[in-house]
Amino acid sequence: MPKLAYLGPEGTFTEEALRLLDPTAERLPCANVSAALNAVRSGEADGAVVPLENSIEGAITTTLDEFAWGEPLVINAELLLPVQFSLLARPGTEIPHIKRVYTHPAAITQCRAFVARELPDAVVVSAPSTAAAAQEVALPGSPYDAAIAARIAGEHYGLVELASDIGDRSDTVTRFVKVARPGPLPEPTGSDRTTLVVFLADDHPGALLEMLTEFSVRGVNLTRIESRPTGDGIGRYFFHFDFEGHIADARVGEAVAGLHRICGEVRFLGSYPRADGLKPQIKRGTADSDFSEAAEWLAKVRAGKI
Repeated sequence: MPKLAYLGPEGTFTEEALRLLDPTAERLPCANVSAALNAVRSGEADGAVVPLENSIEGAITTTLDEFAWGEPLVINAELLLPVQFSLLARPGTEIPHIKRVYTHPAAITQCRAFVARELPDAVVVSAPSTAAAAQEVALPGSPYDAAIAARIAGEHYGLVELASDIGDRSDTVTRFVKVARPGPLPEPTGSDRTTLVVFLADDHPGALLEMLTEFSVRGVNLTRIESRPTGDGIGRYFFHFDFEGHIADARVGEAVAGLHRICGEVRFLGSYPRADGLKPQIKRGTADSDFSEAAEWLAKVRAGKI
């Protein structure tokens, strides 16, 4: 039975994602994303489940940065989890009496309309996670009157749900990924995603265009691109890429090899099945058979047979 670390404490959306990705796994709650990933690097856990991006908030920058530094980790699965927030409080609490609310910054952003409408005089304070907020509110003598968190957190900590589905949008989705130490990759399924971190060799005009060209000329479709500061000064960035296909696909392998030739460092973060099941549209001339035929033709030319 594998042990999987996750952003804790019990009752987070990440725990819910973990339960769906691997219902039989032993769960190891961690204080933050960094601690969860470091538990994998140290061998304390066999893997981890962490949030990567949200349909409203965009990328989870802590996760992006953790993947770029330290010992390499690879993604082997992903999950798209619908996110619904609830207003939770101790039994007997009424909404008009709520003056201090505790929750994660992402929940603050995604529940602005509800807070402005129903809790106009309340102070909202940031917490390490939505479940940590619920855990704190459940304590006797807590300075907070309510938490915004997942319904499961209220069940964990004995809180009452005063309002449900309070997010500004009902279709909010968070993408979670399951990571492990480098090892054998999942087999290609025909509906896969590959993730990279790429560092420039040097900063020069057209550097980003050169990287994008490696994908474009081989018909590889990007699904996400993010820039993050390297910490070496203003204007110094590295890049995260998600794109369709598996590293075993000829067009993907050629694109990644091309990036390796022109970039300072390419960190491979895995090829794994897409949670949405979408299949890429293969452009003419970019199927595996096209690459094989071209290689055979070139070999004949070099051998003087054509």
